[in-house]
Amino acid sequence: MTFQLQRYEKNPVLTPRNNDWERLQVRNPAACYDGRKVHLVYSARAVTNTIHLGLAESDNGYDFRRVGEGPWLSPSAEGFDAGTIEDARMVNIEGVTYIVYGARAIGKTEFANGAKAKGATSDGVTWTRNFRRGGLLATRDFKTVERLGPISSEHEYDCNFVLFPEKVNGRYVLLHRPSAFEPFPNPCLELPWSQRLGIHICYSRDLVHWEDDRVLIRPEQEWEETKVGGSTQPIRTPEGWLTLYHGVQGNDQTFVYRVGVMLLDLKDPSRVIARSPHFILEPEMAWEREGTVNNVVFPNGAVVIGDTLFVYYGGADTVCCVATAPLRDVLSHVLTFRR
Repeated sequence: MTFQLQRYEKNPVLTPRNNDWERLQVRNPAACYDGRKVHLVYSARAVTNTIHLGLAESDNGYDFRRVGEGPWLSPSAEGFDAGTIEDARMVNIEGVTYIVYGARAIGKTEFANGAKAKGATSDGVTWTRNFRRGGLLATRDFKTVERLGPISSEHEYDCNFVLFPEKVNGRYVLLHRPSAFEPFPNPCLELPWSQRLGIHICYSRDLVHWEDDRVLIRPEQEWEETKVGGSTQPIRTPEGWLTLYHGVQGNDQTFVYRVGVMLLDLKDPSRVIARSPHFILEPEMAWEREGTVNNVVFPNGAVVIGDTLFVYYGGADTVCCVATAPLRDVLSHVLTFRR
């Protein structure tokens, strides 16, 4: 039997509440651990298509309490992230917690009804077709937040932004998935495997200007045939950067999201040392198989507490969950499949 993460028996750890900003969804939680608490920044949506970020914390990694009654951060009044802010991932670098996220200039329903972007700076597709784009936040205490602006082009669809938790060879490192089209519905399965949507890696000296962009991985297995995308922030281990990603099988309303694992070289993270052909988590429980989007497990955060890897993920785009495993077991599994 292949290796699998173990779900927390009391999942989900966060569920929607009856208020005006998280009634329908609390999902896809970013996570960081400061040695005392696990902080979660999760996506939340009520009846409208406006998506906010909420904040929760835990002393043990399992039992979470909300911080405040309202959103931790909401979309801007205008600009590239005036419609939605979601799918955060976060890392702490030199005392600053950086949070990358996906954004839209307009809510999808509002855009479909003819709304136009406010504060558009060009005729790029992130404005005129409302494609997703990346944004960056910074905080030192989770009380005050600085918006550092967009980190991807206004002329292409881009998503699944993941920062590394430290510089490599003097540069910041970012994973992302650019595309010429919006992924669902999409023509991915009609493309040759060598052209299907994959994870890219790029580098920056200032977190604003990114360079040396290249493909890191593309789909290889049946369970990731449609596309792959970054999931949780890489974790430094003596063997390499332990990196989780998601793979999608199927198309339109028949797709299934699963979780894969790979190991990247510490000095050259563009080099894949090992990659398991097997997924380590798939939708099985009711709250993963049925929800806003069925058959989805979508990790956005991972931390190590003691010798245990905690993986925080969204279930069916509706709730937040956690799964764990001994870190050494995850490494042993992926190293079985060295490249």
